Amino acid sequence: MKQSVDLHSFHEKLDRNNLGPLWASIHDLNTIEPKARPIPYLWKRELIEKHLEEAEDLLQVGDGADRRAVFLINPGMKDLIPYGWGGATHTLYAAVQAVKPGEIAPAHRHTTTALRFIMKGEGGSGRVNGEKIPFEPGDYLITPTWTWHDHTNQGEETIMWMDCLDVPFTLFMNVCFTEFYPEKQQELLVPDDYSSKRYQGGMVRPISDRSPSIAPLGRYKWELTQKGLDGLSEFEPDPFDGYAIEYINPSTGKDANNRIGARMQKLPPKFFGKAHRHVHSNVYHVFKGSGYTVMNGVKFEWSEGDFFVIPPWVWHEHVNLSETEDALLFSTNDLPIMEAFDFERKEEYRENGGSQIITEVFVPIEE
Repeated sequence: MKQSVDLHSFHEKLDRNNLGPLWASIHDLNTIEPKARPIPYLWKRELIEKHLEEAEDLLQVGDGADRRAVFLINPGMKDLIPYGWGGATHTLYAAVQAVKPGEIAPAHRHTTTALRFIMKGEGGSGRVNGEKIPFEPGDYLITPTWTWHDHTNQGEETIMWMDCLDVPFTLFMNVCFTEFYPEKQQELLVPDDYSSKRYQGGMVRPISDRSPSIAPLGRYKWELTQKGLDGLSEFEPDPFDGYAIEYINPSTGKDANNRIGARMQKLPPKFFGKAHRHVHSNVYHVFKGSGYTVMNGVKFEWSEGDFFVIPPWVWHEHVNLSETEDALLFSTNDLPIMEAFDFERKEEYRENGGSQIITEVFVPIEE
């Protein structure tokens, strides 16, 4: 839209009076398609762990620090105060947390909903709403909104896990509350690992859970996740995601965490996924293997321990170049939020046989 000097001056006057001209901004406010603030990005494991090791020397969990965690800040979110809203994407916060032997991360609860994926280390456990839940690498755990939770390490090595919360979403909505438990750890109300033992049968549930509840199962064991992937692997892989399963709440059939979805996917050897895009965003952690993901023509090479994000409406495809080894990708998403508001949409890439042309290779910060 062409602007005369007088019209431009009028726009400036509107701005000074905290008003705006719709005629000049309508296509910025009602976009033709989503224009995400976060950008495709990747963080290397070595960089994150280096900073976590430094934090281990500088602070003690439970003594002035509730948590020792380094969170991912998307460069596209970095200008938001405070701390880029903790945004790996516009809705999802992701971090790597470390707990040393003997430490206790004190109990608290908050409006933000949270989940954890155990990356490495033995001897860890958490308490969630009165249940002590042991965990080991590959396990997926949930602490839904307003549930008491604390963590401890009773082993002999540092334990590390991925945290994911909907911090940017709750900050934007201005709905976040936090409360601290009067003691370091909450009181135990049920036997240890109670919910996992109640669901040892897999796809059967106690009749008392016929009525929906927010967290009937707190721990999703790696061994069962692996069995699920093995079963799918007897068939042809999905052309976009390989073999992928999602964690569900057995009392509802919906996502295990009510506002954040989570999946584990296996890319078999020589898997070349086709490109597609969708409105929901993803945060990926490379649990095993190596490969690359192409996002909007840019190649992001990843290996075990790395993290990368796929913002809304970004073309993407996954590739595993290994001839012998699977690649395992754990991911979180905001699909439950998108579906709740009927925002979700997806599209397949139709050009070049479904594969993007690589125009650039992303260079990560190494330090």
